[in-house]
Amino acid sequence: MSSSNSAVKDSQAQGSQQTAPKKKKRSQWVAVWGRLRKNKAAMVGLTILTILILTALFADVIAPDGYDSQNLTNRFQSPSREHLFGTDNFGRDIFDRIVHGSRISLQVGFVAVGIAAIVGGSLGAIAGYYGGKLDNVVMRLMDVLLAIPGILLAISIVASLGPGLTNVMIAVGIGSIPGYARIVRASVLTIRDQEFVEAARAIGANDFRIIMKHILPNSMAPIIVQATLGVAGAILSAAGLSFIGLGIQLPTPEWGAMLSSGRQYMRDYWHIATFPGLAIMFTIFGLNLLGDGLRDALDPRLKN
Repeated sequence: MSSSNSAVKDSQAQGSQQTAPKKKKRSQWVAVWGRLRKNKAAMVGLTILTILILTALFADVIAPDGYDSQNLTNRFQSPSREHLFGTDNFGRDIFDRIVHGSRISLQVGFVAVGIAAIVGGSLGAIAGYYGGKLDNVVMRLMDVLLAIPGILLAISIVASLGPGLTNVMIAVGIGSIPGYARIVRASVLTIRDQEFVEAARAIGANDFRIIMKHILPNSMAPIIVQATLGVAGAILSAAGLSFIGLGIQLPTPEWGAMLSSGRQYMRDYWHIATFPGLAIMFTIFGLNLLGDGLRDALDPRLKN
């Protein structure tokens, strides 16, 4: 009788365990997003970046007249309801040019960071995974590039290739390669000897699959932070190159070139250089806030 009662209790316990809802484990990125949302400064940066992206996507709707529509009778007009940011020395609407210039800045930032992350990340992963002489050769090469200030390296490359949008993106991307190589190498060195990598190696996975499927996905946190901050640096470097005449040339509405063309009118027509400068400032400010917030959100020491 007692055995039958215990069997009933066991069956009831099993039934209750089966009907009990299983707790869903929150994914890592959901937890990261939750921590990021609590950071007010990071959300301000994300809002600025979202506005910038939407402005670039809908530039033709926001500024339908284009960026090169001239009207010499409207030269040097101050900000007004008709021209929110005023007009420049050719009678072009500065607001329209800044709106269309957001496309150029985002393109430079993302493409340059993409070049640096792919090339630098690949070199860092190979150096960290294989080690030995290959690691020594690759990292000494990166040290040579790091010994040259990034803006000087970009100036040298652009001076060799010539000014233009494509050459600016290549120059800024090459100058950023060493930083990504060092970050990825450091992450790979901490991961390559862990158990799941050894397990993948034991079942016969080749080195390429181990690096791409197991090591790099677990190294994404520092890469994401570096890329976010790198976009800000790339935009600033491109603006600096255009400011000194080696980057994107007028009439293309690049913010650095607009700032350079308006500096000679600063005393009498402040708005020509002020608004492109503010566009650069707020963009860099927002990306830096977002990068700092991502660094805090992705920090393993803050995980519960």
